[in-house]
Amino acid sequence: MKLGWIGAAVLVAGCSAAPAVDRAGGADAPTPTLASVTPVAPKGAPQTLVQGLEVPWAIAFLPGGDALVTERDTGRLLRVTPQGGSSEVGVIEGVSAAGEGGLLGVAVSPTFGEDHNIFVYFTADADNRIVRYSYDQGLRDPVAIVTGIPKGGIHNGGRLAFGPDGFLYASTGEVGERGLSQDKGSLGGKILRMTMDGTTAPGNPFGTLVWSLGHRNVQGIAWDDARNMYATEFGQNTYDEINLIKAGGNYGWPEVEGVSDDDRYINPIVTWSTDEASPSGLAYADGSLWAAALRGERLWQVPVTDAGTAGKPVARYEGEFGRMRAMATAPNGLLWASTSNLDGRGSPRDGDDRLLIIPTD
Repeated sequence: MKLGWIGAAVLVAGCSAAPAVDRAGGADAPTPTLASVTPVAPKGAPQTLVQGLEVPWAIAFLPGGDALVTERDTGRLLRVTPQGGSSEVGVIEGVSAAGEGGLLGVAVSPTFGEDHNIFVYFTADADNRIVRYSYDQGLRDPVAIVTGIPKGGIHNGGRLAFGPDGFLYASTGEVGERGLSQDKGSLGGKILRMTMDGTTAPGNPFGTLVWSLGHRNVQGIAWDDARNMYATEFGQNTYDEINLIKAGGNYGWPEVEGVSDDDRYINPIVTWSTDEASPSGLAYADGSLWAAALRGERLWQVPVTDAGTAGKPVARYEGEFGRMRAMATAPNGLLWASTSNLDGRGSPRDGDDRLLIIPTD
């Protein structure tokens, strides 16, 4: 195991760490100091809540505690109760599932009790898009609020979540076209911030939907109790990342993978080798970020401070459940996670794919 976290001054016994690569030319990149913060371990073993799903990609909670769950390849939107009951809400019209595309993110309006709005991010025939639905005993009145997000066989981004400011955030990928990440005129390789109508949110740094840029493929976003925003990011061959997201921040891709000494780009607060992570869903609970690892087949717990600095990551459940995809914190504080062993890259097990419940403090 070759765990590498940004700012570590010591190495785990018996492990080695490769130098950070600055694609502009240097290998001696600076490293921030690792925070002294101790993670709180889960209070029990994960339990299977639902099984027999097909690539459950995202989880979002309704006010009463039930969850909406997307299936990437089938286009189905499911409703799952905390007791493990599962029913189909509907099949999202227009989903074109291929490669890493399909029905991806889902988000529930923070004022759902008044407006009954939910939002989905999916790959259509010509683009990736965000569609708003009214959900009350069924889906109705679909409105495409953002269209024209680049689509491809890989790197479609797809995470949706409402921030503590009440605005909707969406992560996008560069679909393998690296130049899109640095192009402020493209929606690819970005984190977007918008109103519920899909218009530019007040305070966006460039006067557009773009909140941050220089991303390769963000598939997880979360906020801590101090309102710091974090995102997981897939690296290419060397480093996967967690980044502390700032308005207008440039996170370096494709010029940088991992840490660099180029002050035009913001360095990640955590990195891993790509075989340890390929981080997708991200949640915050009990003082830590929880990042689901696909290729790494584990759940990474990363304690964080109110200043947005990271402590030493801890690997949980390594190899126990296979590829892990979605993460979400339920209203009662429990973590929900999904496996992704039926996505064409995993080794399916009896009962896959499944939703798991992880008890926290």
